[in-house]
Amino acid sequence: MTTRSLPHGVFLGSHALGEGVLSRKQLQSGLFRRLLHNVYADPGLPVDHALMCRGVALIMPADAALGGRSAAAWFGAPFASPADPVTVIVPTVSPWRGPRGVRVHRTDLSLGAVISVDDDVRATDPVRTAWDVATLERTPDAVATLDAMLRAEFVNTDDLARLHRWAPGQWRGRRAQRALELADGRAQSPPESWVRVACHFGGLPHPIPQFEVFEEGIFLGQVDLAWPEAKLIVEYEGEYHFDGVQIVKDDGRYERLIAAGWRVIRLSSADLRNLDGVVRRIRAELAEGPAAG
Repeated sequence: MTTRSLPHGVFLGSHALGEGVLSRKQLQSGLFRRLLHNVYADPGLPVDHALMCRGVALIMPADAALGGRSAAAWFGAPFASPADPVTVIVPTVSPWRGPRGVRVHRTDLSLGAVISVDDDVRATDPVRTAWDVATLERTPDAVATLDAMLRAEFVNTDDLARLHRWAPGQWRGRRAQRALELADGRAQSPPESWVRVACHFGGLPHPIPQFEVFEEGIFLGQVDLAWPEAKLIVEYEGEYHFDGVQIVKDDGRYERLIAAGWRVIRLSSADLRNLDGVVRRIRAELAEGPAAG
């Protein structure tokens, strides 16, 4: 296709028609997937948030950029769900409202630069992205995103500390500070981050992410979250855990931890739908104190 398009099988219908590459009948035949008004994609492409971002990048103004969680996915964070709106940052004076499926945030872009990612898709730079994530997203999602960006080394603790100092007096500055304070690059998955944030809001002591457990100099394993003084561990078991080989490895590791006096709370995706219940379970275990080893 010779239309002006992003090199991922995403294109503007009006350009395809104007250049004679496709007829209106072909465009409306269902041969191509409609992402947004006037934006189409090869039907063989997976419909994910990245694809939606590339589609939006074709229609957003020249002074706009992908931002928030939509930009963060290019900086080490997981992509949002395809059902989540694509976040676009525009200057305060911009009249652009965007189509359905786009969340437009009007703000001063002077805090950070706009850069090109993934074949000239415009996005806010990592530090500016971290700020918008901290102000725009719910705290659990913001922390999970910031954790991932820290882990991937697109931002560092000095960057977040600088944003934290800058926040007072800014729009949603206190909200941003809360997320920035809780960010920890040791976390290796969003569920770990969500549980850690839930513990914070539940008034529990902060756990240590990715804690290495040793007993008498013997390494017993690296665990998702730990309260060493209470000898309590929380582990999230994703789909990978249910692989036959992984089940054997994990069960053997848990047996060694329990034999050494550690208590283990094992969480599944179903548990994450009731984080208040998870916090109650952790609180009850912490109240009991360490088991006899």
